[in-house]
Order: sequence, then C-alpha cells, then structure tokens
Amino acid sequence: MISTERKGMVEEGLALAAIHRNVTVKLPLTGDGLAACRDLTRQNVKTNVTLCFAPVQALLAAKAGATFVSPFIGRLDDLGETGMDIITDIREIFDNYGFGTEILVASVRSPNHVRAAAKIGADVCTIPPKVLGQLLKHPLTDSGLAQFLADHEKSKGR
Repeated sequence: MISTERKGMVEEGLALAAIHRNVTVKLPLTGDGLAACRDLTRQNVKTNVTLCFAPVQALLAAKAGATFVSPFIGRLDDLGETGMDIITDIREIFDNYGFGTEILVASVRSPNHVRAAAKIGADVCTIPPKVLGQLLKHPLTDSGLAQFLADHEKSKGR
C-alpha cells in the first residue's frame, strides 16, 4: 500500500485483493486508513490495520471492520512501556464486545513475547526467523537428543 488517502488505498486494496482470495490488504491506523478499511470490508476484502500502539486504536479498527489489527509490541517496549499490556487490553475489549477482529501481534522480539501472546489469547503472531529459531532451542532438548543418540550407538553391538 503506497497511498495515504482513502480513495487511493481503496483502489490499491481492490487491485491487490483481485490477485487471490487469500490476500489481506494492509492499511495504516489513520483516519483515511480506517475509512478505507470500512470501504474494503464492505466489499468483502480482508484487511489488516497496522501501526497500532494503543487499545483504543484497536477498538477503532475493529469498529471499522478490520479482519486483523496489528499492535507493535516490540516498539512499545523500546519506548519503556510493556508492549504485552496492549495485547491484554485489546483481548479484553474485543471479548467484551464480541468483535471478530483478530489480534496479530507484531514486532515480536523474543520467545517471551510469543509465550505471553499465546497466554493472553492473541490470534496470530508474526515471528522473525531469529525468534523462531530460539523457540526451537532448549538445552534439555539438545542434551536429551544427544543422550538418545549415544544410547542408540551403544546398543548397536547387542
């Protein structure tokens, strides 16, 4: 999405959505972005309202009919806030009102973010490769596999 005005966002969004039914159009959390979200939602186009930094912004996105809202938790952490607090607040707000908008946790920086997002009930988490690799690692997994292989090697001659 290059346009920052409603009309352009809607035109670009419709063109992108025409590529495939699985396309989700990413829109900024601005007045024009929310208006474009409403327009695209009315035309059955999936939307992701991004650059969310406050629970009330997520509320606006849900009211506009967003398919997803993307709070940027790592960027909030960078400012000295606790980014996961926004996920807790959004989950509570969405549950209070029965919104179908899904919470897509963005700007994930650590396995702790993934665990906390899952415990809170976020719907989606965008995970960078480095963090995905960290999720797969645990010293007991590594030592357990090494022990299994060593035991197997010892038993070959029996």
